[in-house]
Amino acid sequence: MTGFASRADGFRPSPVRAVFEVARDPSVVSLAGGNPDLSVLPADAVGDIASLLLRGRAGEILQYGSGAGMDGLRELVVKLMARGGSTVTGADILPTTGSQAGLDLVTKLYCNPGDVILAEGPTYVGALGVFGAYEAEVQHVAMDEDGIVPDAVAEALDALAAQGRRVPFVYVIPSFQNPTGVTMPEERRRELVAVCAQRDVMIVEDDPYALLAFDRSEPVPSMHGMDPEHVIHLGSFSKIFAPGLRVGWMAAPPEVRGRLQIAGESVVIHPSNLAQSLVTSWVGSEHWEPALDSAVALYRERWEAMNEALTEYMPQTASWTTPSGGFFTWVTAEELRGRDILAEAVAHGVVLVPGSASYMDGRDSNAVRLAFSGVAPARIREGVRRFAEALRGD
Repeated sequence: MTGFASRADGFRPSPVRAVFEVARDPSVVSLAGGNPDLSVLPADAVGDIASLLLRGRAGEILQYGSGAGMDGLRELVVKLMARGGSTVTGADILPTTGSQAGLDLVTKLYCNPGDVILAEGPTYVGALGVFGAYEAEVQHVAMDEDGIVPDAVAEALDALAAQGRRVPFVYVIPSFQNPTGVTMPEERRRELVAVCAQRDVMIVEDDPYALLAFDRSEPVPSMHGMDPEHVIHLGSFSKIFAPGLRVGWMAAPPEVRGRLQIAGESVVIHPSNLAQSLVTSWVGSEHWEPALDSAVALYRERWEAMNEALTEYMPQTASWTTPSGGFFTWVTAEELRGRDILAEAVAHGVVLVPGSASYMDGRDSNAVRLAFSGVAPARIREGVRRFAEALRGD
């Protein structure tokens, strides 16, 4: 079929979704999907809240709503963002249909075809799909064990400015990054904010994992809290409650937030009132924090199981990141270069995300992303063993 718009060439299939049906096979171990474990949710308590909402407020929450989102949810987000040092009001917050929708809106608002977005190398595959759909180019910037390197960002911004290229924003995932699991320390975040503020370039801070630190006592301050005029913050309830509800949010300067709302209304009219109400009631209840603590303890246990399995089964040439929270680790081995490791892994009964998927140009990669959040320790061990077999070519 012909006649598609030129932007259609930028639509990228997700490597995780591409193997979704394979991953559903119970004989296959999936280390691909970054899924929260919902077994920690007290189903009766969640069900009671949902029932009360529908019995008492059905006429409101099943009706059309405001594109600005519901007041209760916005005020809840104000409290959550205060944990990361952001001082915002409800007027700064725009609820979205998942943070993925927020990323789409900010790209739609800021990017012209041919603009250059700076992003970590590697970065979140879903972001690459959004950027490509709006015909933006992506230039990946070097990372180290503390995340994206501010000096490298400054060098890239200056070089692009000298070429007359427009950079609408720098896209980063600062906490337990997807796909590497790396977290930017506070000083690195301040350096990046300074680099971008000096050049009047926005930062899009995609931070869905911020509340999933294995040690939840001292959260790293958000970049939004450091400079709310140069940082648009994306948050999500998918990792800290339930992804199926598709509720996220954006925090942006008021004039930007207003434009984002108009852009959102043209697509979804408004986020789901029912989903927003359930999130507000659950996350605002006495049950949420203990459930989140239980989930994070589970993720810590599963990371430890994965680390032990990698230590036992991976060749000596392999290395991997040591996340302090979140869902992922990034495994590097020279044996991965020049191979279709996903196909080889599937043949061995395990699914993972190849490193090449995390670069806009699909470059040959010596790495893979492994997710541990949604898999029991015994299955993690078996999955890593199968991956090691595929790596050896057994």
